[in-house]
Amino acid sequence: MMRLTHHQKSRGFTLIELLLAVAMAGLLIAGMAGLMGQVTRIQAATAERNALTRDARFAMQRMVDAVRQTRRLLLPFPDNPGTNWPEHIREQTIPASPPIAPSTFASAVLAVTQDEAVDLDGDGVPDADNDGDGLFDEDPYGDIYNDTASGIYQIDDDGDGSIDEAPGGEWWNDDEEAFGDEDPVNGIDDDGDGKTDEDWFMDMNGDGEPGIAGFDDDGDGSIDEGSSWDDDEDGTSDEDSLEPRVFYLQGNQLIERTPVPWDETGAGGVTGRDFITSPIADNVTRFRVERVATTSGEPLVDLTLELTAASTESVSLNTRVRVGGAL
Repeated sequence: MMRLTHHQKSRGFTLIELLLAVAMAGLLIAGMAGLMGQVTRIQAATAERNALTRDARFAMQRMVDAVRQTRRLLLPFPDNPGTNWPEHIREQTIPASPPIAPSTFASAVLAVTQDEAVDLDGDGVPDADNDGDGLFDEDPYGDIYNDTASGIYQIDDDGDGSIDEAPGGEWWNDDEEAFGDEDPVNGIDDDGDGKTDEDWFMDMNGDGEPGIAGFDDDGDGSIDEGSSWDDDEDGTSDEDSLEPRVFYLQGNQLIERTPVPWDETGAGGVTGRDFITSPIADNVTRFRVERVATTSGEPLVDLTLELTAASTESVSLNTRVRVGGAL
């Protein structure tokens, strides 16, 4: 029978073997830690990209719905042959891109008239129907937004880098160009700026008669009765202005501005300065809006929205939508 010696009974790991085991364990732990770190980074990047995509899709859907549910695209304007920057394209980046001179700032903006089904105060009358007669935007002021500002209050309408400016200081200048009330509703580009019917008179079609000259607009049996400023012949003048719903950048936030049918400013009465603003996307690095002309009359709107996180992870969405496509 074989017997173990004392040396064989007590044999353990040598120092070299212990060092090798520790080294191998260290390599294994380091590899596992690196793998876990990589998994964590992938998970964080995926979560970040998902959050950016969710935010971008939400903001894009808000704009798409606004365009599909409006009857009038207010901004961007059609291109003006008298300027050397494309007014029909409004693009803004963060950090800011240099503007095309003589414009002093490249800003992006989308503006449409309010959805005619919206009733924020729940009174049973659509907010866009100021006088509750079932018609919309049919009898505006010479200042079509009723905000005592050139163009849309606090917005650079014509893309020249200035806000609410008018060459003659007229608050009834609705396009921030030329002079006020130079382009009535008659289907003609009266001032040769590429736009049609964008700067109305108090007599919106400029024919010197209430409503349309020679027609019984309100069906009461009388023709052209009342003031020439009474564009719907209902006996009241200038009571139904346009309510712009606006999307623009403020810093790196995309802002949605919604007109409201109550005195939000506390100034008394309801005007075009009564609105609420809400951020609908953060981390915006590019916002682009293009008015695309069509042969059918109603334009298309091409929208691009890019969001970029601190890690430089980016998401960019683009879509094209027809004005009034849901009506």
